[in-house]
Amino acid sequence: MCGRFASYKNLNKLKNIFNITNSDFKITQSYNISPGQNVNIILSYKLENYLLESNWGYTFINSNTQTKQMVINSRIETINSKLLFKDSFLKRKCVIPANGYFEWSQKEGEKKPYLIQLGCGELIYFAGVWRKEKYNDDKRRVFSIITKAANKKINEIHQRMPVVLNANNAQDYLETKDNNLIFDNFEDVDLNFSEVSKYVNNPKNNDEKCITTIN
Repeated sequence: MCGRFASYKNLNKLKNIFNITNSDFKITQSYNISPGQNVNIILSYKLENYLLESNWGYTFINSNTQTKQMVINSRIETINSKLLFKDSFLKRKCVIPANGYFEWSQKEGEKKPYLIQLGCGELIYFAGVWRKEKYNDDKRRVFSIITKAANKKINEIHQRMPVVLNANNAQDYLETKDNNLIFDNFEDVDLNFSEVSKYVNNPKNNDEKCITTIN
């Protein structure tokens, strides 16, 4: 899964990379983004790209417990069929800019956090979906990150990983209408990982110490 990520540098390049149409966006950086926070995502509308603030996590009412729950990831294996995500995947794709994400490896009873990124934190893009949800007396845009089985390298840390795209593939993802073949021709981004401090475990911590390698 993907439960925490970082977006902290080169974000000023997004406007040119994706030819962003709107100018009313605010670039924000964070070293420790957690579910429920607002994040900049890129979506396409009538062949134009927009950078818009959105909240991380779909919410729904559990039919068994009648309680509100949040889902932050959508599995690539079931996104075409699962009721919560099917319509979004067909009509409302998005990409989420990031400089890396965090995953926790559990070995010998100890959970260790790792930062997974391209190079020294080059921009990457998570494939995602979005929708509008009722929020208080208004509506807000929410998104979910699509995940897949981890590749051989990342599987050393965790069995799942986000669908990670480069800039060209991210644009293709936003524009494609063929959901059956959508990821077949996308090249795998060569990610690396390094252990970081358990300081990142606390979502209230948000500074460079979150991404600093300790080994």
